[in-house]
Amino acid sequence: METHGLSQFITGYINDRYQLKLETFNKAAEKQLSVASAEEKAGLEQQLFEQRRELEKKYEVRTWLTEVAFRAEKVSQATHAVKYFHGDAKGNSVYSIEQYTVSNYLATASLGSPDVDIVFNSSANADVAKFILAEHEGDSLLASLKRGDFSALTALAENEMQAQQWISGFMQALSDKTLSTHQLAKQLYFPVSDAGEYHLLSPLYSSSLAHALYQRISHARYSEASVAARKARREGLWNSEAVQYFPDLAVQNMGGTKPQNISYLNSARGGKNHLLRCAPPQWQQSLKPPVSHKTFLTAVSPKVTRVVSELRRYLHSVCERDSTMEIRQQRAEYVDELIGMIFSYAAEIQSLTDLQGWSQQEDCVLKAAHQLWLDPLRQRTDTDFKLRREGREWISEIAEDFAHWLNTRLKQDEKLNVGAVEFREWSVLMRRRLREFDAAQQENWQ
Repeated sequence: METHGLSQFITGYINDRYQLKLETFNKAAEKQLSVASAEEKAGLEQQLFEQRRELEKKYEVRTWLTEVAFRAEKVSQATHAVKYFHGDAKGNSVYSIEQYTVSNYLATASLGSPDVDIVFNSSANADVAKFILAEHEGDSLLASLKRGDFSALTALAENEMQAQQWISGFMQALSDKTLSTHQLAKQLYFPVSDAGEYHLLSPLYSSSLAHALYQRISHARYSEASVAARKARREGLWNSEAVQYFPDLAVQNMGGTKPQNISYLNSARGGKNHLLRCAPPQWQQSLKPPVSHKTFLTAVSPKVTRVVSELRRYLHSVCERDSTMEIRQQRAEYVDELIGMIFSYAAEIQSLTDLQGWSQQEDCVLKAAHQLWLDPLRQRTDTDFKLRREGREWISEIAEDFAHWLNTRLKQDEKLNVGAVEFREWSVLMRRRLREFDAAQQENWQ
């Protein structure tokens, strides 16, 4: 891009900030004048005029750049920030863009071009971070400083001395002069010999990696293409976009009500940092048909507790609000995920070829409709069973059982007034999905 374009952008950026401050000032001034008496107005108008002049001087381009350049030493670029472990940690953060030749590790170096974070000793300096990171046509003041291009600042300076003052100030944001840790930072004693020697390690949180993960998950959840793909999946339509889910995802909030106290990128994420499930695999017992259950839903309940709980919490959080498209869509996504997990369980039971006809056991108490769905291999030897299964009346019965079961689980929260409307919605959705599922599976049971 042309250098003068960045200079013009900087001028416009400062003017935009001035206009916002001026608008706020004018509203406050009008309010003061409206309640002032006739005797007070003359003196108040003069006072407000002087304050407006001071505000105008403060946001004069060169004056503003001088003040911000002076405070730039209090911020620094980083990929790994110390304040994620403790908001009061005073140690240094680290900026590292080293590349690994081995690509089978998920690390900051595997990002290729990580987003740069800015850390500051006080949220009062957050405006410095926002300014040097502000992009114009793919460029920014920070990027130009890093490549040694100072022409954007030189073009705005009154003289060479002022330009050097700005350059020297903003260059302080590129890195810390010294590296130090802090008592509130994490430290690990790592043994290096049997003689009691060790290295003292101070791990740092990778804000750049956290931001890349946040952007990936947000895109998979909220991008237009992803929303359209999930809608197509619910409606049984084809869509070229893959539907992505992140099971057992946790969110760690950094900074509480003031995420800007941690870092610039943390503030951009609203303090949200996603954590993927990393628990070791759990031993599962051999899968057995639900012969001792009257309904398969009691057998599958433990497997879907998490999703049902999340749906209940979500409905609780919006129960006081009017129904909107966003609420209905989010609710449908939870139910869609729940049905998917139930179908996964059903497919496992149906695939028990060694136990063909298990529903004929004398001790089987499972409802007939549920037997027809989960034991399809029985139709190979039982003609009457095959005819009843081909009739497909059992699909409606299972759909209604599902709707009743889900309403009962949701009613554990007394604030949720679920009833006939929800029952109809759940049963219609389950009936449609079950027909599609059974049609897709039918060729396996012939």
